[in-house]
Amino acid sequence: MKSIVFLFTITAFLLINDRSVLFAQSATPASSRQSVDLTIYNSNLALVREERTIDLAKGLNRVIVPDIPATIDGTSLHFSSLTNPAAVKVLEQNYQYDLVHQAKLMEKYIDKEVEFIRIDNETKKEYSVRGKLLATGWQPQLGYNQYSGGSPYYSTGQMIAEINGKIEIGPAGRLVLPGLPEGLILKPQLEWLVNAAKSDQHKTEISYLANQMTWSCNYVALLNTRDTEIDLTGWVTVTNNSGTTFKNAGLKLVAGDVNLVQENQMRVRGMMKSQVAMDEASAAPQFEQKELFEYKLYSLQRKTDLSNNETKQIELTSARNVAAKKVFIYDGLSGQWRYWYNNYSYRSQGSVGQQSNKKIGVFVTLKNEEKAGLGIALPKGKVRVYKRDDDGKEQFVGEDQIDHTPKDEEIRLYLGNAFDIVGERAQKDFRVVVSGHIVDETFEIKVRNHKSEPVEVLVYEHPWRWNQWEITRTNSNWEKVDQTTIRFPVKLKKDEEKTITYTIRYSW
Repeated sequence: MKSIVFLFTITAFLLINDRSVLFAQSATPASSRQSVDLTIYNSNLALVREERTIDLAKGLNRVIVPDIPATIDGTSLHFSSLTNPAAVKVLEQNYQYDLVHQAKLMEKYIDKEVEFIRIDNETKKEYSVRGKLLATGWQPQLGYNQYSGGSPYYSTGQMIAEINGKIEIGPAGRLVLPGLPEGLILKPQLEWLVNAAKSDQHKTEISYLANQMTWSCNYVALLNTRDTEIDLTGWVTVTNNSGTTFKNAGLKLVAGDVNLVQENQMRVRGMMKSQVAMDEASAAPQFEQKELFEYKLYSLQRKTDLSNNETKQIELTSARNVAAKKVFIYDGLSGQWRYWYNNYSYRSQGSVGQQSNKKIGVFVTLKNEEKAGLGIALPKGKVRVYKRDDDGKEQFVGEDQIDHTPKDEEIRLYLGNAFDIVGERAQKDFRVVVSGHIVDETFEIKVRNHKSEPVEVLVYEHPWRWNQWEITRTNSNWEKVDQTTIRFPVKLKKDEEKTITYTIRYSW
């Protein structure tokens, strides 16, 4: 059988659409961003849309797109010509991130001639010697990524060079390299292979997803002296650790539980904080809230700068004199019952569910409604609450985390535990009425008020042994909140104690 050898000669042209097209050997740089818009999600993700101008020759062009985030997802990139969409097509794209580093530079010159600048001890003048670089003294750090901290290389000893036929370990002098090796770049960039139907200047739109840009919301609240009104200010905190700076950018924020395919998450470096100055005289809100699918979209009504390694704060909403109420809640069993709920192993064990604490929680409630000066969907975030003391000085009184809160919904903030109100909860009786079918359980709950004014305490209990239950006897009014919660409202005068007793029957 004869062997057939195909010989391909690589020339400076490629055959496309049955015609020879000259391949541009030099790269054409895209212009810097002419405009950029950011849509940032509160899940460490951002959509970047930018416009750039590119001069293209007819045929194939190599195009360099600089100032790209180091955290770009290359598979998410979309390109289109706004000038003539049908005339330009990206055939290949390369995300280049082989950035300059001391160790990386030296690696490129292993087994090559380099120069060492030394100083003559007698004349104090510089002179140079040449030699061959044998070892850098650095080793790549396996598994390193630029957001985990540390260095991409670790030291393995000293540099080794052959100078004048001899091996020198840690050679004296300042190492000088002839030039920047091919392939190393100063900043991450995209390189495209673009086919243009004709020579023209194109205004292009580029969009892509990038990580290490995120936002969160934090709130500051100030209670009045009677705990009946509250001033609330929401601040958006935008963090950019993407590796690039965005100047004069449009900014939109998406709040909601957006589903993302989970992958290994990169840890974020420590953040450098900065705060944008706000015009307190301006009453107009800075963000406009609109709907986006099943999420909320907040659009900043002006342009802003977002530098790399920067945390910026912008006011989202502000309301004064919002009606508020202080609420005391005693939940003696607290969240422990959830571990035993409807578990048949615990139904007949009288010793389970006796746990009790004396702490009575202090909550502040308010409603997210328009007439109160709010009424926009509030993103999830931490709420820090302050109150003025008798000297008129603001003091911190507690904080809580709220979830995404639609308009006209109630916000309840847990701020801590009351000092002068105490609760006690005790199991007084446990009786098996019908073995394996019915049990009775009796509790006694005491609440004491040591404050100088009357209070109301909401006492919560949780029928947890089984989903079929009834209150057979009690000395207090009560209401069923849901299948696993009953509530006893208790009003206490100054220095008064009240006792609640009730018997609950479970059957299965």
